[in-house]
Amino acid sequence: MKPRHRLRATLLLLLLVTGLLLGGCQHDAPLPFRLTNISGHMPDLDFHLTDDNGKAVTGADYRGKVVLLYFGYTHCPDVCPLTLAQLHVVMQRLGPLADGARILFVSVDPARDTPAVMHAYVKAFDPRAVGLVGDARKVEALSKRYRSAFTREPSSADGAYEVSHSSAIYVFDRDGKARLLATPSASRDDLVHDLHLLLATGASQ
Repeated sequence: MKPRHRLRATLLLLLLVTGLLLGGCQHDAPLPFRLTNISGHMPDLDFHLTDDNGKAVTGADYRGKVVLLYFGYTHCPDVCPLTLAQLHVVMQRLGPLADGARILFVSVDPARDTPAVMHAYVKAFDPRAVGLVGDARKVEALSKRYRSAFTREPSSADGAYEVSHSSAIYVFDRDGKARLLATPSASRDDLVHDLHLLLATGASQ
């Protein structure tokens, strides 16, 4: 092969390799999330609890869905209902894509939150919301798994009490991988934007 032809062939090979590398980088590039990206920093979705229909469920039962995990309780006076109301609006804005998502509301008040109570509560907010209950040991273990926390406050004279709890929303992709962390104050626009990315692409990157 003549030197000129050899040089041309080498340049073409370099251009081809560069194109493949760039294509690979674009494919593997992280999605442009607006919320806090926790990919690789939190464990996969995993639990053994009971849903609001009284059925034993695990994290694996929600594979194929984008999951929004939130810890709270039905007697919560403010942040829980506000958060669930916000998530309902977000689901509405997602339109048909919302059918690929589930809101998992885990009770930190097992003494009062039975499956029936949870069912009535979560369905009042959104049909894609699922109430999850378990004994104190299981709920505490799940809370620690995601670095969340809750504490039962002292009872008042009439026996009523509140439960202080973390208010983060954990978002998992269709493969059960932890992807995003949001607070109840996160903008609806950002939630809709990031959930749309996960729902529309599958986001198993």
